[in-house]
Amino acid sequence: MANLKRLATKEDNVVNVLSPLTMDEITNRNKDYQHLTPKQFGTRYSQLLFQPVGFTLNGTEHRIQYNHCANPYCLWHGLPQLKFETKRKPSRYRLTGSGTEKSIKCNPDPKGGAVLGCYTNTLSNWSIAEEIERLVRVNTVQEQQPDYEFHKDGCSVGETTPFTAAKEFHKRGKSKAKSQRYQCKTCKKFTNVLPKGRQAITYHQQRSDILPLFMKLLLSRAPITRTCEILGIGRGTYYDKLEFLYRRCLEFLERHETKPLQKVTFKEIWVNTDKMTYFLNNVRQKGMGGSRYSDVEDSQFPTNVVVSSDVHSRYVFRSDVAYDWTSTLGDIALDTVLQKEDHLNEFAKKNARFPKYSHYPQPPTNNDTQDEVKYRSDMSKFNRRAQYMDGFHVGATYTTIAHLWLIKQLVRASEWRFVTDEDSSITTSINRVFAKEMIHSDAHHFLCQTDKTKTRKQAREEFVEAKMELLDWGSNRGYGTTSLRKLAFLQLEELFQHHSFHKEVTFVTAKLK
Repeated sequence: MANLKRLATKEDNVVNVLSPLTMDEITNRNKDYQHLTPKQFGTRYSQLLFQPVGFTLNGTEHRIQYNHCANPYCLWHGLPQLKFETKRKPSRYRLTGSGTEKSIKCNPDPKGGAVLGCYTNTLSNWSIAEEIERLVRVNTVQEQQPDYEFHKDGCSVGETTPFTAAKEFHKRGKSKAKSQRYQCKTCKKFTNVLPKGRQAITYHQQRSDILPLFMKLLLSRAPITRTCEILGIGRGTYYDKLEFLYRRCLEFLERHETKPLQKVTFKEIWVNTDKMTYFLNNVRQKGMGGSRYSDVEDSQFPTNVVVSSDVHSRYVFRSDVAYDWTSTLGDIALDTVLQKEDHLNEFAKKNARFPKYSHYPQPPTNNDTQDEVKYRSDMSKFNRRAQYMDGFHVGATYTTIAHLWLIKQLVRASEWRFVTDEDSSITTSINRVFAKEMIHSDAHHFLCQTDKTKTRKQAREEFVEAKMELLDWGSNRGYGTTSLRKLAFLQLEELFQHHSFHKEVTFVTAKLK
């Protein structure tokens, strides 16, 4: 019987991300920080661009490196950095761009291959690993393991427990919460232990009778204030019940869906991925209101949610929010001071996934290109953020890459089919995470586009017209079905027999001197 569980925290180390920095490099960074300009410092410590980052998940070691060409039509797609053994030894990629946000460009192939000279935005592999750690942690539960004291001080059998030496204890019934009560035979100390999960589903929960109605109101998207009025509870109780339901849902998924799904192998899987945007309230910290705090942020901010589901069964594989509510300004300040990240390119930063807060402002150094005015401006932005709720928005690309990587680990499939809209963050994430599958033609990406210039009335009229044309086509061909899905499949199957859908790309090979 399973023990009671709790939500995982950072201290549990569910995913252990290995720092790509050595102690020698950190020491050298501290020495060079005062003597080099930010550009020189970023250039000297840019080796993390193509360096894989390792982490451990469920006892298995993984290494990721996603700074490569993200164009499936290019010869270099998905391939790592490489120096060619030719004259001048050119590399497969070169770094371009100004500022801290740079791109990599595909250099020509010395053998004359179809290299398209693509530009691909760089990402921090370290930050991607940190985002994978966050998504795993917020969707993981851990068994509660309290530190029991079964004996009084000086007891002669003080090292024994009811679990290892049951003969040294009496069972003294159960409490109202159904927790077992033990008494030491020697020192006579009474101790209650936590009940098993099925013995006390609502252990340490008050007002458990409201849970069914609370869940219905939650699924009906009832406002928080209205829900509290109906149930007669405060906001603190509301969020306690919300966390309790979330934890119970994670326990159900772990027991009945995640583990069974890992035992099934699919020949072909169709995944529909979409990114939705919600405008959430920007809540101030307690005591940070009033006329004393006139410097305010926007009252609402857009928050992205990435969702992937099976096209046919509509089973949702994952749904992840691009917001990290466990990180604080103190965490970013500590990383900045220790690793000198304010003078690095974005691809070398641990917190690059936070677009506006990837590093904490530091006073200008002797050779710094930043003046005191810019430093104060940046500090005011951080001070303003400190007045609001903890957490930072995560770049949509980082969350989407971590989201798809976890789906790839969860679902065992020989062939992958992706259906998305024309979203750049989703497209580049698929092209990076499933690069090997695309190279071997085991993964394909289908774009589903709509004409947003048309009104709903016009779209409805075109749908009805297309429906009638499809039914007439099926009737003329003698198909005895009125299923639009089946008729559309048959029509496309006929169309593909004498049409080719491809794009010809003409390129000129540059000769390397």
